[in-house]
Amino acid sequence: MGENTSLEKATFGAGCFWHVEEEFRRVPGVVSTLAGYMGGWKEHPTYEEVCSKTTGHAEVVEVTFDPAAVTYDHLLRVFWDCHDPTQLNRQGPDIGTNYRSVIFYHSPDQERAARASLEHEQRSGRHARPIVTEIVPAATFWWAEEYHQHYLEKRGGGSCRW
Repeated sequence: MGENTSLEKATFGAGCFWHVEEEFRRVPGVVSTLAGYMGGWKEHPTYEEVCSKTTGHAEVVEVTFDPAAVTYDHLLRVFWDCHDPTQLNRQGPDIGTNYRSVIFYHSPDQERAARASLEHEQRSGRHARPIVTEIVPAATFWWAEEYHQHYLEKRGGGSCRW
């Protein structure tokens, strides 16, 4: 890590958190990744509750990164590349608001960068349909159960990506 830098957090929802966590875990400059839930009203939600679609939470990955080693803009690029941001409340066969495409920003700078990145992505011509990604303030991050943490890494790789 760079000297005299403080670590920052970024939080992304892009479908099943197993795949998303694996994508961000591999990025140089990312210090840690945690699977969890954000954006709902239920405190201390369980996986079963989130999957029941009654909590309002999205499956997310909280990324702790060293901004001297990797930029937030680079993390946004990873986010856009690891899912289809034009699918409303789903990714592939995973359906529900808990699988929504969402960027939870932790600062005004992150909000500005996320909105500019979304505009750039929409104008890029990479997507035939409009992007439906939400950009909202970060809320309480609820840590997912231990068996979800580094799920694909524990199982020797693979993917749950469709």
